[in-house]
Amino acid sequence: MNLFDVLIIGGSNAGLSAALVLGRARRQVLLLDHSQPRNAPSPGVHNFLTRDGTTPAALRRIAHEQLTPYTTVSVQPGEVTNAGRDDRGFRVSTRTGETHHARALLLATGVVDQLPPIPGLAARWGTQVVHCPYCHGWEVRERPLAVLVNGPGASEYALTIRGWSDDLVLLTNGSATFDDSERKRLVCHNVQIDERAISRLDDGAEDMVRVRFADGDTRDYAAIFHGPPQRQASDLARQLGCEVHAPRPGTEIIRVDAMGQTTVPGVYAAGDAATIMQQAIVAASTGLIAASMLNRELLQQDVAS
Repeated sequence: MNLFDVLIIGGSNAGLSAALVLGRARRQVLLLDHSQPRNAPSPGVHNFLTRDGTTPAALRRIAHEQLTPYTTVSVQPGEVTNAGRDDRGFRVSTRTGETHHARALLLATGVVDQLPPIPGLAARWGTQVVHCPYCHGWEVRERPLAVLVNGPGASEYALTIRGWSDDLVLLTNGSATFDDSERKRLVCHNVQIDERAISRLDDGAEDMVRVRFADGDTRDYAAIFHGPPQRQASDLARQLGCEVHAPRPGTEIIRVDAMGQTTVPGVYAAGDAATIMQQAIVAASTGLIAASMLNRELLQQDVAS
């Protein structure tokens, strides 16, 4: 059985960035990826300097190509279902029954968006229904936009989107559950509030998304912004005993320090699984930081033995 220096679980921006750093540090690395990146539906990655507008698939392809010279890095398909400590460091098992051992682990397992059960919404997630104005706002600037949000913080989210368009409506999908102060703030800044229940989403005129309300009325928008609750995409962090916390309502991330170290020695985490700043370039940077610190830890172990 091979003993890798580092086993990276997750092969999107954070995991691939970490693999590059560790490969250049001449570490024996295995990256296991189940090839289901969260940003796959997106038409393009934005705010990634030199790669603005690149599709997620193309970005992954480029990353794989650039890992080729680093022969100590192996990228393999596989979904890790179990992880724990053993006398060699850590042991992980995949859904297909493979077992791998490593001195250290890096979790880049991401999060899952918990979308509301509105027919037609899931099929448009990442294209016409989006969560991040910094990723998607420019393409729909100065056009009619909607924000699907309710509860505390609704006004803050809606007024953030207003930076890209003055033609904005807040959809509550039923009666509003935010307080009067938030309502007044929205009205003051000319944000309309529509409290009608939504029956489904369809394709609208041109490239717009059509909201069908329960009363039979329809409205078309260039995009609907929605920030859904999220959970960890994998329970591996909890299996390993890593602390998972909610820095704000509706979030669930692995607790790490500034260098990506979890609350369990030898286990690091990066990307969306460990930060609420969810952009490709941020994920890549956290992968770099965690990998660098992880390599430093291994070097200290090497010279101490």
